[in-house]
Amino acid sequence: MTAHISRKIEDPATYTPGFSYRHGALVCESVSLDAIASRSGTPAYVYSRAAFTSAYRTLDRAFGSLPHRIYYAVKANSNLAVLKAFARLGSSFDIVSGGELFRLRKVGVRGERIIFSGVGKTREEIREALRAHILLFNVESEAELDTLASEASKDGRAAPASIRVNPDIRAGGHPHIATGHHRHKFGIDWTEARRLYLRHKNSLWIGWRGISSHIGSQITSAEPFRRTASRLARYFVELRREGIALRSLDLGGGIGIRYTNERPLAFAEYAKALPRALTVLAKNGTEIFIEPGRSLVGNAGVLLTRVLYTKRSRGKTFVIVDAAMNDLIRPALYGATHCITPVKRRSNAGTERVDVVGPVCESGDFFVHDWPMAQVEAGDLLAIWSAGAYGFVESSNYNSRTRAAEVLVEGAKFRVVKRRETHADLIRGERT
Repeated sequence: MTAHISRKIEDPATYTPGFSYRHGALVCESVSLDAIASRSGTPAYVYSRAAFTSAYRTLDRAFGSLPHRIYYAVKANSNLAVLKAFARLGSSFDIVSGGELFRLRKVGVRGERIIFSGVGKTREEIREALRAHILLFNVESEAELDTLASEASKDGRAAPASIRVNPDIRAGGHPHIATGHHRHKFGIDWTEARRLYLRHKNSLWIGWRGISSHIGSQITSAEPFRRTASRLARYFVELRREGIALRSLDLGGGIGIRYTNERPLAFAEYAKALPRALTVLAKNGTEIFIEPGRSLVGNAGVLLTRVLYTKRSRGKTFVIVDAAMNDLIRPALYGATHCITPVKRRSNAGTERVDVVGPVCESGDFFVHDWPMAQVEAGDLLAIWSAGAYGFVESSNYNSRTRAAEVLVEGAKFRVVKRRETHADLIRGERT
């Protein structure tokens, strides 16, 4: 359950790019959210292209002249319009499934701009990625490496690969999104990884390109990143001494964002935290890869939902909305807290503590508990902030609910980039 918020929450419009209040009403860039809801209905995800464009360019500038490449983590938000916008910015992409590869190919992204990560790549997914001539496979087990070599031999050329090393560093905003400790399923211990690098040193079917790591998500301090980069740089040098000429060092992603009162790292602070050893490697021809997802799109989106009813019971006030845990599961799954505010401000509205809940038949179907919010009534539109990452991509049809629309705002214009599902969509593919 979300924690009771005892101290004042800063208005998210003051620190969330792309969104602001004008004349008492919330806008995305120059478009009224009320106008968007009137056209698209609710629930609806709304994304600011200007916000994620600015985030991408700020991160890119933070590395200055250091040779680097940004691989946007598709799992954070995989809408085709979002992917196309990042491709036009010059981004490369990190994928974890064949479906994400399909999406990228659909918007014209070439294979050499794609890295394939993940612990459970199937043979068919590996074949598809080889056929697409992707840049790199981040390998996560010896068994996967053997499968990759086998499929590469059928393809007739060496598969470009790196090993995801587990650096045994605890980090991440929640146990479910921490990935760098030895107890986690991700990556390979360094001793074992070194053995595999040497075993395939002269392989016909594995072409070593780099080394990688990813320690978790929603990390708000520099120290875990610094320690991970130091260890990777040391491993990189050790492999080069063994005659394995690597070209890239992949730091993964994980930079946190602000949801309520967090104080996340600025991109400049993140880049500054990288150890000197990494800088020396980069200046000597090694390319630094980073795989941000949430930090680029998280604050660039909100979920719009409309109040259905208010209900008071034994001193508690429930605000029942038309969005539910199937639309945004992060509060139920991670205990995450998202700021929630009315889209229109009323000057005479008092403030009370409320539980904002959805209509799904689960007590876990909530967004916040004891949340301080201006009094609202049926029909009012609410914005659930910082929903641009791991929002729609984790949504479902639980309770046979149709999934929300997705809307992209560009300046004074907006367009529905994924239509709201219909009841016919719910049963598409089913047979009696």
